[in-house]
Amino acid sequence: MSEAKKYLAPVTNPETAPFWEAARQGKFMIKRCTACGEAHYFPRSICPFCYSDKTVWEESSGEGTIYTYSLMRKSPTGPYAIGYVTLKEGPSLQTNFVDCDLTTLKIGQKVKVVFKPTDGAPLPFFTPV
Repeated sequence: MSEAKKYLAPVTNPETAPFWEAARQGKFMIKRCTACGEAHYFPRSICPFCYSDKTVWEESSGEGTIYTYSLMRKSPTGPYAIGYVTLKEGPSLQTNFVDCDLTTLKIGQKVKVVFKPTDGAPLPFFTPV
């Protein structure tokens, strides 16, 4: 039986602490600007669209679609897939795809967030629905 993959703990700071605390509870958080209404990821205090500091935390559905991806077949740790997911709420983010047959990934495929344990907060990845 193979050992479960180990992930490095994320580096946190006071600005992202609420994100990582929610991740411990299995929640995927994004920020929304109350000035312009745009949702954004990665979580930060200043809106990247209008530069307002009027941002609030919002729980994402954790659902999205694959915008694009690359399958890395040769790696010291074995094959893996990395790509961009567009969340239902609008923001796109870079992620790794896990818990699936990497050769069956498709652009436009529905995915959902899954959390993998670390020695700190769990890390979000995406897997096909």
